[in-house]
Amino acid sequence: GVMEDKRNIPIIEWEHLDKRKFYVFGICMTMMIRVSVYPFTLIRTRLQVQKGKSLYNGTFDAFVKILRTEGTAGLYRGFLVNTFTLISGQCYVTTYELTRKYVSRYNNNNAVKSLVAGGSASLVAQSITVPIDVISQHLMMQRKGESMGRFKVQNQDGKRLLVFGQTKDIIVQIFKADGFRGFYRGYVASLLTYIPNSAVWWPFYHFYAEQLSSLTPKDCPHLLLQAISGPLAAATASTLTNPMDVIRARVQVEGKSSIILTFKQLMAEEGPWGLTKGLSARIISATPSTIVIVVGYETLKKLSLRPELVDSRHW
Repeated sequence: GVMEDKRNIPIIEWEHLDKRKFYVFGICMTMMIRVSVYPFTLIRTRLQVQKGKSLYNGTFDAFVKILRTEGTAGLYRGFLVNTFTLISGQCYVTTYELTRKYVSRYNNNNAVKSLVAGGSASLVAQSITVPIDVISQHLMMQRKGESMGRFKVQNQDGKRLLVFGQTKDIIVQIFKADGFRGFYRGYVASLLTYIPNSAVWWPFYHFYAEQLSSLTPKDCPHLLLQAISGPLAAATASTLTNPMDVIRARVQVEGKSSIILTFKQLMAEEGPWGLTKGLSARIISATPSTIVIVVGYETLKKLSLRPELVDSRHW
């Protein structure tokens, strides 16, 4: 019938991949994205933390101002530390795929698999990411000679500190102030931001892909549909989870511990609009990476297919 004719987007499963290729490609790709998007991550964090519009008027304004006062280096503060989150990215993908495999023993529904796997993958990834995030966010807060957060990097006699000098400095300060728990500040807020974000992303991604698939002509390449639905899903998820993201950034940077108090204070100072802070920067930073991740992830899976499977499948 006409209905069976509907294209079925093939889902490549974990056991079809050549793992080594997958990881090497994956890391190179991720690094390329990271370099291009990092400035917007930094801007988003600063916008979320600033009081009202005290420093920057918005994404573009922040970009120009930081570039003017702190140069390109200013847009890349905390970048090196942040690259350690690559590890958590690899753990995310691995957990996602392995959980899918495990869940499929009990339930073969794609939405269920995606939801459970997305959630578990986030849980594992966040446990590695939060400490790195806390450190790199404090580094992002360092402006010329001052800090927007709780900790300020000491500059010995005006000499530039070694690359990881600042990092060590911040780590010591966090530890002095809060002990080991300081590195897990905002852990709950992070879970409340990223688990829904990840859990919502996958179903929306599949939803948009199917909608587009039914609207476009037969010969429209899958990859294109995926490249459009990825960012749409990301923008949807970002918008839904942004309020929590603002609170997460503030909890981590200002060292508060209560999500509810932080929320109340934000509402009191900036009203409901305060919850949209940094959203456009967040969408800007999510879009290219999502396109690359989706296209890359699918292409990567194709490139990493075990050779004996390549001919058996028509992509």
